[in-house]
Amino acid sequence: MGSLLVAQGDKVVFEKSYGNANLEWNIPDDSLTKFRIGSMTKQFTAASILLLEERRKLSTDDYVKKYMPDAPAAWDKITIYNLLTHTSGIPSFTSFPDYHASEGTPTTPKALVDRFLNKPLEFQPGEKWNYSNSGYVLLGYLLEKISGQTYADFVTQNILKPLGMKDSGYDSNTAVILHRASGYTPSENGPVNSGYVDMTIPFSAGALYSTTHDLLLWEQALYGGKVLSAASLKKMTTPYKENYGCGLMITTAKGHLQYEHGGGIEGFNTDMSYYPDDKLAVIVLANLNGGAPGDIAGKLAALLHGEKVMLQSDRKEIKVARDVLAKYVGSYELVPGIFITMSLDGDKFFAQLTGQPKFEVFAETEKDFFLKVVDAQLTFEMDAQGKVTDVVLHQNGRDQTAKRNHNAPPPKEHKEIAIDPKVLDNYVGAYELAPNFILTVTREGDHLFTQATGQGKIEVFPESDHDFFLKVIDAQITFVTDSQGKAISLILHQGGDHPARRIQ
Repeated sequence: MGSLLVAQGDKVVFEKSYGNANLEWNIPDDSLTKFRIGSMTKQFTAASILLLEERRKLSTDDYVKKYMPDAPAAWDKITIYNLLTHTSGIPSFTSFPDYHASEGTPTTPKALVDRFLNKPLEFQPGEKWNYSNSGYVLLGYLLEKISGQTYADFVTQNILKPLGMKDSGYDSNTAVILHRASGYTPSENGPVNSGYVDMTIPFSAGALYSTTHDLLLWEQALYGGKVLSAASLKKMTTPYKENYGCGLMITTAKGHLQYEHGGGIEGFNTDMSYYPDDKLAVIVLANLNGGAPGDIAGKLAALLHGEKVMLQSDRKEIKVARDVLAKYVGSYELVPGIFITMSLDGDKFFAQLTGQPKFEVFAETEKDFFLKVVDAQLTFEMDAQGKVTDVVLHQNGRDQTAKRNHNAPPPKEHKEIAIDPKVLDNYVGAYELAPNFILTVTREGDHLFTQATGQGKIEVFPESDHDFFLKVIDAQITFVTDSQGKAISLILHQGGDHPARRIQ
């Protein structure tokens, strides 16, 4: 559900929109529809910083503390370039346990920075790569301090207006913005309105909106040398670690150099790729989470490169013995801190990327597997002794090898049991995980469901009278009861233990 555009040079070779910009009013998506672009915002932030460098307002080699002398000592060696390339070591605030509870509260750039200002670094600056929204929020904060303008004004005056991007801007929860799409999230019963996020939260890491035509103007101008100098553009498009430059992924897809970045925010998923050797731009904007825009963009580019595209419906599933699948169970490190975790539930085989839901995978051969919810495949590789060494992720025309992490404890296999349905009544209620962030527990027949504020309803399954687990994501719930067996609180086990008191 969204809009896409493919252009080669100055010629649009394919353009189409699908689904609705607003389901309640049955208004279709079209070429004028404005979408939140999420983390595709980062390339605009990176270009803005490089413009300031060209104007000698800063150097990307400058230490952050030059502009923030009161920053903690741990930041002494963090440069602006580290922020641009996700190599600062500053943890991403969007991964903090209280993040979802704070999404709906307006904030300021300084207050955003204060969230992670005194958090321990994940590694020494420049030592590793780890995607960090904190780093790009900090870039926006520094841009405002150095330029004397708000981030929104700087981007508008220095990029959007000069390029004629009249249908792009910093999104707002209050302004009336013509032709803006509503955002949706899938559920078992079809799309539902997405959760609320105040647009001061994503800031310079993800708060812009745009259209396919405006983004084509951006691609043509940026890579045509009309935004940055040749030296700045080279810096932006040169990978530093893990194929990341400045606000862009730089990879080779089937022999074709590619500059790419995706975006995801409540109700929207996006992807934009540019192939400089072919002057090929592929833009996919969706207002329904989970629409796999990166997969779509990769297939469209492959078609223009004359490659054969295999659809998910072309793949044939076979049966593989459980003892074969058991050899693959474990954790595989894709990039530092990001793992593909393989697990078994009965005879079903699952893959889970760090921070993402768990999805079933299906065998094509004893070593090759595919997902049905997204166009991605996995190939397991073994050494001469038959020991599994790594798994190769095939997605968006790229092959990424994830090495098996033998030091990681194997994922716990949760076993569903039968319990007296009457026990479930003791747990029905509302539990406060954080201010304005409630986990609601409901019963439907013999099934128990949880629903967090702004999210969809998810079934939980018992592994004891008090302990339940989710199948779609690696999370568990323990109910704490009084002497009569009625729940007085619960503990959510997900990236740590999060207690929640019962409020009704």
